[in-house]
Amino acid sequence: MSGKAFASQADLTAKAVTFSAIGEGLYAYTAQGDPNTGIIIGDDSCMVIDAQATPLMAQDVIARVRAVTDKPIKYVLLSHYHAVRVLGASAYGASEIIAHEATRKLIVERGAEDMASEIGRFPRLFRGVDTVPGLTWPTLTFAGSLTLWLGKRRVEISHPGRGHTAGDTIAWVPDAGVLFSGDLVEYKSACYCGDAFLREWPQTIARLAALDAVALVPGRGDALVGSATVKAAMAGTADFLNALFGTAERAVARGLSLKETAAAVRAEMDKPFGDYAIYEHCLPFNVSRAYDEARGIDWPRIWTDERDVAMWTALQD
Repeated sequence: MSGKAFASQADLTAKAVTFSAIGEGLYAYTAQGDPNTGIIIGDDSCMVIDAQATPLMAQDVIARVRAVTDKPIKYVLLSHYHAVRVLGASAYGASEIIAHEATRKLIVERGAEDMASEIGRFPRLFRGVDTVPGLTWPTLTFAGSLTLWLGKRRVEISHPGRGHTAGDTIAWVPDAGVLFSGDLVEYKSACYCGDAFLREWPQTIARLAALDAVALVPGRGDALVGSATVKAAMAGTADFLNALFGTAERAVARGLSLKETAAAVRAEMDKPFGDYAIYEHCLPFNVSRAYDEARGIDWPRIWTDERDVAMWTALQD
């Protein structure tokens, strides 16, 4: 790409990984704003929530799981379809790869385009990309909710509503009050909204808040323990979304262009959110989607290499 590169293309510094217990047999694999992975250990097997971006990167998750249990990883749950979350799934040798039906439909509709777009715009998150065998396909899908038993441990899997994507999926462990939210909730990290439903997302977060979780593994950012901290992260995510979409709605009502809308969003969001992880990486995609939705484009347009560049060029000075 000629001219100024995407912020994410210049983000080449490795992040420190933390593997922390957030409940009995419940762990969070986090990396300073890089995509998180959750682990649920039951009596007879384990579940991994979000697989990392490549099989090579997944090996580090597997090594940390093996340090705490020798139980087989039977399930991989995909919280949504984005390449950075799913392309490492083959490394786990799981019996089932689980996703919502809408997630599978999105992989059919745009999985190949999304894979190329994400790898091109954020190369650091795809270390060992040559180990990716191709698109990740779910082997088990569900429509509303699904209960799995890891021995005696119950895991409730559900689609609480649209938000980050059309197929967002959570895992809830009721015996511990622990929630794995995927990218529906972030902690001190920008939300990526390029494929979002911004009007609906805060309502979906409100449904998660009603669970009264005592611990949370967000999509990005530190794992959180304590109900007050969990609620604060949810409220902070909603604040980010409302600031973005509210500004875009007002800009569109005034007849502003995409570039002018981006300037208005910066004026509103740079101060309260500018120090969040991946804020600059997400901003052009966030503005583009918010601008589209405010103009009545309900279904997010597909991101391709070509569209990425065209959008980026349109926003430059």
